[in-house]
Amino acid sequence: MSSQHFVIVGAGPAGGTAAAALRRQGFSGRLTVLGRESYRPYIRPPLSKHYLRGDADRESLYLDEAGWYADNDVRLLTSTVVAGLDLGSRLVHLDHGESLNYDRLLLATGATPRRLDVAGAEAPGVHYLRTLEDSDSLRDELAQGGKRVVLIGSGWIGLEVAASARMLGNEVTILAREAVPLSQSIGDELGGFFTEQQTRHGNIVRPSVSVDSLVADGGRVSGVRLTDGEIVPADVVIVGIGATPNVDLAQAAGLVLDNGVKVNERLASSDPHVFAAGDVANAFHPAAGVHIRSEHLSNAMKAGVAVAKIMRDEDVVYDDLPTFMSQQFDVTLQFAGYAPLIDGAELVTRGDVNTGSFSVFWLRDGRAVAGANVNIPDPEKALQGVIRRARRIDAAMLRDVDVPLESL
Repeated sequence: MSSQHFVIVGAGPAGGTAAAALRRQGFSGRLTVLGRESYRPYIRPPLSKHYLRGDADRESLYLDEAGWYADNDVRLLTSTVVAGLDLGSRLVHLDHGESLNYDRLLLATGATPRRLDVAGAEAPGVHYLRTLEDSDSLRDELAQGGKRVVLIGSGWIGLEVAASARMLGNEVTILAREAVPLSQSIGDELGGFFTEQQTRHGNIVRPSVSVDSLVADGGRVSGVRLTDGEIVPADVVIVGIGATPNVDLAQAAGLVLDNGVKVNERLASSDPHVFAAGDVANAFHPAAGVHIRSEHLSNAMKAGVAVAKIMRDEDVVYDDLPTFMSQQFDVTLQFAGYAPLIDGAELVTRGDVNTGSFSVFWLRDGRAVAGANVNIPDPEKALQGVIRRARRIDAAMLRDVDVPLESL
């Protein structure tokens, strides 16, 4: 493969991990990584937690040292916008006029925060969180404490930011469209547990509310008007209402889309020379029989390693169990499993929720399709093993903490 040219569009965790894996696995051809941001590949989870609170420095976020790319003959082009793809000629067109040929192309273009489409949403003091600059800007607002912070949305990143804002000494109100935050991700029971953690630490959670507009005073945001007319005062507004996959390039090129770039178990798109990984990829998981688009770091990095092998024509499939972790205040959650299969599944709790240290599993037809540890010091191996083995399990045995998970 020494004469081949692999191009990676996207310099986030998936793209950066794939580039490093290609070199480690022995790919000696030309390798180009294209990124919109001005930074080399870095991880994003600390942006809502340790980095936002000032407990981690910027260097700790980067996947590799600054000199790694030159030392490993990887052409990294930051602050670069891809204008279009020509699948027939296998060309990547850059906005400054250069075109790159490729033998294999990896789309790792990530996702973009969904914008709040109401009057006043562009006022100063309204923040989104995706990039280093976003986190820096938000920290400047929150670091001194004493601010009235309103979070619109109640997903994982939003609740992590809400926890960080409170830990920095701010007053936080969470406006949730759902009756129970996180219910669409992990169900009402576990979503309720995390809601209680937010309120226990002083954050106000307002469920089942809708935003009409943002109020600006002197040009800066000063409140959030709800559809019933109530105005919730705010010095800072943070919008966390989800993200949309960056599929513009794929769509214009004619690739098949379905909640992202639709790829098979080998992360190949509808064009056999084009692959996708990370937030933008809706990948088929053979063990579950469903496509899943995962916006979590573990998926990006595991898929990056797998797609490097696949692009080098190794006979492997991407069948890693989806996992993610969330930290809010003093609570750490480890999740593993197939989120689309949770809805309608039987929830089994292992341990006492009141202690704040327990596990939950979701069963379909007696088999665990997902599970989560809450404040369980387990490296996920036992949790994941129950799901990977896909055995029929007696729910009573699963509830019994004296029955080792390894035996189920």
